[in-house]
Amino acid sequence: MTFPEIKSSAVNAPLLAIVDITLDNAQQLLIDESFNRPVVIDFWADWCGLCKNLMPILERIANEYAGAFLLAKVNADEQQMISSQFGVRSLPTVMIMQNGQPIDGFNGALPEAQVRELLAKYLPQPWEAPLNQARALIEGGNFTEALPLLRQAHDASKQLASIALLMAQCHLELNRIDNAEAILSTIKMVDQDAHYEQLTAQIALQKQAAKTPQLAALEDAYAKSPQDLMVRYQLALQYHQEAQHRPALEHLLEIIRTDRNFAEGEARKTFTAIITALGKADSLAIEFQRKLFTLLY
Repeated sequence: MTFPEIKSSAVNAPLLAIVDITLDNAQQLLIDESFNRPVVIDFWADWCGLCKNLMPILERIANEYAGAFLLAKVNADEQQMISSQFGVRSLPTVMIMQNGQPIDGFNGALPEAQVRELLAKYLPQPWEAPLNQARALIEGGNFTEALPLLRQAHDASKQLASIALLMAQCHLELNRIDNAEAILSTIKMVDQDAHYEQLTAQIALQKQAAKTPQLAALEDAYAKSPQDLMVRYQLALQYHQEAQHRPALEHLLEIIRTDRNFAEGEARKTFTAIITALGKADSLAIEFQRKLFTLLY
């Protein structure tokens, strides 16, 4: 099965999720590309009512998978040579190509659930693409850029523990110990593997190394006078100074709960400043913003 060589001006196929096939691009996008990822070929025509029912389903799935497979649309009336080479005899016809060969397919318009069930046998999970991108960024030391991709993969995978551990690892590399601890606290015992134990040990070491004499002295002072709000405020500032944001926010929240106007509103201003510094998308910031809202309103 051969077609004319694709012209050098062709769009970069790996970035495509959906493409229209012509004789110019058939060889690269139907055959060559199937060695890189599955290619789902949809043979259709304007006059075919079932084709118009099926195509939106295929397009929706292709967009969800975001390029993990290529949906190649072939207008059977305009591309009769291609349809003939693939032996298409009725419309719609869907073929799944892998390694240059058709490996499965169907004729007619199946319900969406059946289409998904068939394609799932040959396609990666939708969350694998952002996960692989995140892993590449982690290897390059780009932990900040990796985090949103990991969150996307974590949500799409229904909170897969291995992805959560990678998120905790990124937070540790960025010295966000509180965020890492919060993530590790969600890991079920059955998923607490060697990676989990490694991260837990790393947190303990980073905490020990981060504890300055100033922090130790303030912790001692607070233990002796837990009702002294000024001591507690100074302790919160020191925690924040040493990037231990969770205990800092916890102490500030309790100060606000006890005295909303403490030090002419300084506790609340500091609380808000820490939230702002963490960023609105930060999980710790979101958690404590909600707690403050609940307290005040």
